[in-house]
Amino acid sequence: METNPVVRSCEVLVSGAYFADLVFHGLARPVQPGTEVFADGFGLVPGGAYSLAMALHRLGRRVLWSADFGTDPFSAHVLACARQEGLAEGAFRHHPFPVRSLTVALASADDRAMVSFQDPVDAQPLAPLLGRLRPRVLVLPQLRWDEDTVVGLRAARQLGTLVVMDCHDTPATLDDPAVREALALVDVFTPNDAEALRLTGADGLSGLDGAIAALAALVPTLVVTRGARGAVAVRDGERHDAPSVRSAAAIDPTAAGDCFNAGLVHGLLSGWSLPECLAAATLCGAAATTAPGSSAALDAAELAHQLDPRLDRPLDHHPHRPLDQDPHRPSQATTNVG
Repeated sequence: METNPVVRSCEVLVSGAYFADLVFHGLARPVQPGTEVFADGFGLVPGGAYSLAMALHRLGRRVLWSADFGTDPFSAHVLACARQEGLAEGAFRHHPFPVRSLTVALASADDRAMVSFQDPVDAQPLAPLLGRLRPRVLVLPQLRWDEDTVVGLRAARQLGTLVVMDCHDTPATLDDPAVREALALVDVFTPNDAEALRLTGADGLSGLDGAIAALAALVPTLVVTRGARGAVAVRDGERHDAPSVRSAAAIDPTAAGDCFNAGLVHGLLSGWSLPECLAAATLCGAAATTAPGSSAALDAAELAHQLDPRLDRPLDHHPHRPLDQDPHRPSQATTNVG
């Protein structure tokens, strides 16, 4: 009997569309119908799943990003930014027609409103992509429960790939059996508090604990972000609360959630405890608010410098420690009998 390690083309596969974000920040007041508000600043920045892939790349992770690009100027802008950051292009698809994805974000220091448009394009099927790349972690920036995604999630389970899924303001509830089926195949689910309430049908702050309990019963690890109130994580029935990290220089929270998830995944890959992962995530999320989009995402050295004083012990920052193994997931090794 011979045991060989699985050959993995990347540590992390991010599967999700790019967006070109037109960010107006520094608004003196919320925009109301029939009114005009001038912003203090404006930026055209890459967003969507780009933020996750770029932030993980800056943290030193080997990332492939499955995304579609077309002949339009928005595709060209985000593709140029990805190349400037040095992102690997092994999972990109290029189409001979426009694939426009754009968002107008109206941002204050604490929150934002967004209007988006996207040309329809079928995403790459997940299961063949996972079989070819064999990532340690699959990150899905949006709650998905279509047939192709469920097939891909089952393939990830068979490959021993950890699945991290965000919610991203998706209109869905747990009343839909297909949503429950998809979540049952997810290892780490990361909605924000409003999304958790909507998914479960709970109401208000008093109902958030009930929403957390309902979602924690469906996934092995639940992480709920709560903006200025920090974040909550539940694993094996044990709850961990992390305070928020406030930045006096905050101008745009558009990419804070994506950078939070990048810090979380970085911690999981490093083998850190769940509270340590939360500490890293909150620092990464807070840093992202200090510039438009994800342009201020931390690199590994910056995160290490900010993180160590917040913990009771120095962290081992070795980038190749194994993920903690969940009992329901197969081993990340293959066995040949001969």
